[in-house]
Amino acid sequence: MTEKIALTIEEAAVYTGIGRNTLRQLIRWNSIPALHVGRRQLIRTDVLNEFLLLNQNTDLRDRGAIRPVGQQES
Repeated sequence: MTEKIALTIEEAAVYTGIGRNTLRQLIRWNSIPALHVGRRQLIRTDVLNEFLLLNQNTDLRDRGAIRPVGQQES
């Protein structure tokens, strides 16, 4: 069996330990890019891994402290 390259919100919550509602909020804040397929949102596993590395020791409820994936700092 091959490893999935994208996960649903529920699967991403299990994979990362981040709550489903927090993941949805991070997507709304454009901190984590997601693919929208109908009502389903898919997040690539490499994006999740990068997000976790960028935001170690960060309170994910603090929008101003979060470093979004895919955006370079100036």
